[in-house]
Amino acid sequence: MAVPPIMQHQKIQQSDAAALDIAELRQALGSFATGVTVVTTLDSEGAPKGFTASSFTSASLDPPLVLVCIDKGAGCYPAFTSKTQFVVNILCQDQQHVSSRFASKSADKFADIAWVAHITGSPILPDSMAWLDCQLHDRLEAGDHLILIGRVLSFGYSPEKQPLGYHRGSYIAFGLKDQK
Repeated sequence: MAVPPIMQHQKIQQSDAAALDIAELRQALGSFATGVTVVTTLDSEGAPKGFTASSFTSASLDPPLVLVCIDKGAGCYPAFTSKTQFVVNILCQDQQHVSSRFASKSADKFADIAWVAHITGSPILPDSMAWLDCQLHDRLEAGDHLILIGRVLSFGYSPEKQPLGYHRGSYIAFGLKDQK
């Protein structure tokens, strides 16, 4: 079966994977609409650190595991390689400014950002749609990223809030739920 022309940009073969147009690949990957999270921890000196991530998923319910990816070039990368606890804060529509702050190169991303701690001590952003307090289960190398797999120790969520979405480089609203 032939692939429709609109979907065929470049054939990917193992031998020429390095020749991919990375900018175009980023556009293709950006076609997947996703939620937005801010992942947080404390560094070795107890200072809060965090980054914005859209690469997040539930990995297992038994045991309760979640997965998130951090860019090895992120300023807070050392904190996530040296600590065994982290929180995934799932952002709501009202937190676009929080996502932008934690995606920036700002030296103090927590300036004027309220946070609390629970079991692991990692920062929980209380206005988030949901949060998952995690103990590190595993770390896996994946090219220019590190995959963190966390075992959920505790969590909280607000069912009335709407998620912050991201698609093709822009924030989006997902819309209303079906009223069945």
